[in-house]
Order: sequence, then C-alpha cells, then structure tokens
Amino acid sequence: MSMRCVISLVLLKVLLCACPAVAEHCFANPICEQADPWITQYQGRYLACFSEANRAISVQMSDRLTVLGAKHVVWTAPESGPASQEIWAPELHLLNGRWYIYFAASDGRNRNHRAWVLQSSGSDPLGPYSLHGPLYTGDDPDLSSNNRWAIDLTVYESEHRLYAIWSGWRDDQDIQYLYIAPMKDPLTIAAPRTRLCANDDFLWERVDESPRGRGLNEAPEVLQHDGRTFVTYSCSGSWEPSYKIGLLELKRGSDPLQSTNWHKYPMPAFESTETTYGVGHNSFVKSPDGTEDWLIYHAKLDRQEGWRRAVFAQRFTWSDDGLPKFGRPIAAGQPIPVPSGEYDHCVTGARRFQFLGTNDLDGWSYFGHHQLLHLDGGKLCLGELRGPPINEFRSGEKVVFDGGLWTNFTLTATLWLLEQHGQSGLLFRVNTPFVGYNGQHGYFAGIDSDNKCLVLGFTDGKVWHQIASAPLSEPIGAKCELKITARQNQFEIDFNGDRLLQARDSTFDSGSIGLRVVDTHAAFSDVQITPL
Repeated sequence: MSMRCVISLVLLKVLLCACPAVAEHCFANPICEQADPWITQYQGRYLACFSEANRAISVQMSDRLTVLGAKHVVWTAPESGPASQEIWAPELHLLNGRWYIYFAASDGRNRNHRAWVLQSSGSDPLGPYSLHGPLYTGDDPDLSSNNRWAIDLTVYESEHRLYAIWSGWRDDQDIQYLYIAPMKDPLTIAAPRTRLCANDDFLWERVDESPRGRGLNEAPEVLQHDGRTFVTYSCSGSWEPSYKIGLLELKRGSDPLQSTNWHKYPMPAFESTETTYGVGHNSFVKSPDGTEDWLIYHAKLDRQEGWRRAVFAQRFTWSDDGLPKFGRPIAAGQPIPVPSGEYDHCVTGARRFQFLGTNDLDGWSYFGHHQLLHLDGGKLCLGELRGPPINEFRSGEKVVFDGGLWTNFTLTATLWLLEQHGQSGLLFRVNTPFVGYNGQHGYFAGIDSDNKCLVLGFTDGKVWHQIASAPLSEPIGAKCELKITARQNQFEIDFNGDRLLQARDSTFDSGSIGLRVVDTHAAFSDVQITPL
C-alpha cells in the first residue's frame, strides 16, 4: 500500500528534545496551511492572524513560533455588503493600547476591494472587535471621492507618526503599485496617497518575469533595524512559482512620503528554488529570547498556477553593511533548529480528550487545509469540507498533541468512518509533524477502508513503511473502537475489542500521539492515553 505525497520532502534524522531544558530540537516546514501569514509578538507570546475561508478572521496564540495554538475566530463578515466577501491578508497591530486588524474586503467583486480595519474594545487581542472603514486610499485632497482599490495594508510608526502602506491600483485597471499615506489615527487616513515606486523597474517584478508581463507589487511589510527602515514587498504573480520578495529602503532620516527617498534594490531579496517556490507575502518576528530574527512567508505546494499555499518559517541574519540576509527558502520537510529560547512542553502521564469545545483543542496542532477540521458535538472531524472551497487540497490531515512524550502506553479512541474509503486512525510516538501526507516521523495504526484491513506502519517524513496488516472479516461499520498497546518494540492493535495485529519495530522509541485521515472524512472522540 502506498500513501501519496503532495510535497516533495527530504528529511534528515530528527533531534529529539531533552525534558525539561532549553529546546535544542528541530521542527520542519510547512508549519501550517494558510496564506499571507501575519505573526506578531506580545507579552512573550506569538499571535498569528489569518483569513478563514475568505469570510472571517482568526487569531491563534502560542508561546512557540513553530506551534501556533488553538484557533479563535474573532470576526465574521456580514452576509452582504461592501465588506462581506474576499477577506484577505489580515494584520494584527497593537496601537495606543488597542488592537487593530487591517484587512482587505469586497462585496464579492475584486474591483471593489478596499482597506478595512477592526478595532478591539479593550486590550484583549481576541476582541471583541468593531468594524470601521473603508479607509480612504485614493487621490482626492478632500479624502471624499474616488476611493481606490486597495489590499495588503500594513502600518508602521516613525518619529511618533503613523503611516499606512498598501498595494493599490492607479485607476480602474488591474495594475498594482505600492502606496503610502500618513494616518490621523489608527482608523483614519490623513492625506492622499503617494506612490512609492514603479512596479516594473526590473524584469523579475513582472508577471511571468517577461517583458510582456505587467509589473505587480504587493504585500509591503516594514522591517526596522539599527535605525534603518526597509520595506519588503512581493512581486510577479502570487499564483506563479516565480512569486518572490523585493526590498526597498528609506533614506535615513528622510520623509517617507517622498518617493525619491526610497531606494529599490536591483536583485530579489528572497526567491524560489527547485524545491520551494512561489515564496512571498511575509512577516517578521523575533525568537522567544529576542536573539534571532525570523522570516515567516508562504510558498506554493505545486508548480501549476494557483493559490494552494502553506506557511514556512526560517531564521535570517544581517550582512556587514546592514542589509537583511534572508538566504534561500528551506525545503519542505527539512529539519530546522527551533528558534532560540523555544521550550518543548514535554507532556507525560495519563490524558483524556473529549473535544467538546474550542478550548479542548488547546495543546493540539493541526496540519492540513484549514477548512478540513471542525468540532461537532464532542467529535473532532477531519477531512470534511465545510463551505465553499478556498484553494482546497488534501495532505493526510492530522492533529498532533504538542509536546507529548510517551514510550509505553495504551491509546484508545472512538472512530467514526464517515466515508468508506481511504485510511483513518491514530498516530503514536510521533515527532516533527508538518503539512504533508507523510509529514511526520512516527507510527500510524488505522483502518484501510479501500482494502478492508487494519494496517500498522510508520512514516519517515517522506515515505510510508508498512509493518503489518490484518483483514477485517466483519463489515466495517460507521463506528468502531481502536486500541494500541505499545511496550518497547512490541505493538498490539485491537479493533472493536478483538486483537487483530501484533508486531515488532524499533524505529521510534517515544513521541506524541495524533489523529489522522488519508483521503477520507472521519471523526474521533474520547481519546485516552494511559502510560504503562
């Protein structure tokens, strides 16, 4: 039996954690399925902000960059109106004691995209929030007429003044430039926009990287270091493998509203490789101890044109002349040392999980398309698409309990097979999970509905290795019970109370647990692990 692999992966041996100690272990990309990643830091925690199926905005909180934490939907778009559809690229900013989420939205027609903002009622990044906008992003001196198309708005402060930078159309034609304007306050643009630069100075900025292609600049992000102000931007087409990041710099001490004060560097700052392509729309954070700089970006999952993307994280440094050195995009699945100061949670002991509400997902990390996970009456459902698909893809969807470290144990769960095909089951002794069909090191035991058998095997981050299988003589019902007993290198697998598999393997000696489906839809409940 084979398990398909969407992402081409090359993995080295994983360094396991010491517990408890400063983490010296590794993680692997992609860390989640999303696009236009925005991650910021507040009071020792990371806050990740994403669009949810183009109809809502979520925030995730975690003390670790490589594990984003449970999802909290903080705002859902109205059913109709100018900010009801195409919710793109939200960014979460703390300004004057309140949280603001800047995002693009429309009435369902791209030409009507405008910049909007959510304002929190207090200091809680989870809200509640109120909607304001659209912000004025046009050329009228009175800021009252001919508002213009705008997406990817970000803000930054300099010399006690707030500025907005975004990607906009000059007129009604779909040609994107970078613009800047001062802000009166976090909810109000104070003056007409100024275009920062041309969008086609270099061939690599153009769609198709062709002289016939139009220039396209978007996703500006501010990076300040040692008194210097840089703006990264994404260019070429976001649907293309050639998507990449360029770099602007503001002349030190000059007015950012004067386009002549911005210098564009002639070479891309970050571009595709043979293994990682379509890289762009980034954000910047520090490691937990503040000693390292990290680049967060999305990359395409295939070379065909389209928007199937996932989120990558990698460290960057600075050159002797003070420029950011982003390096080359790291391949999916390659082990990377975790950010400095990131601690592993190292959970042991007996645990029971019932998935009754969102808070019951605390501690679980999901790896798969964001529309293929939901809770339903005490069940955790994997693989079912809810709502219109947004760049949907299958990747062996899984949830893994963060920091679990179990060696000898029994693991039980109730499993509902909601589709009679594919594989559904339990992961155990799992390490270094990432988005991908075989994107983990660890064992899998579950039901192969296509071949009507119980299977046991392991994945090495790239390939499925089957250890044993046993036919299921009774009909596979909608509801069943799985039990795994692990003692050193000996495994016993029970199905509905009957022991069907016994096997030996010593590839992995400890790790966490998880729930996984492969090209199917299943639900899980009452997951229990008991150390032996």
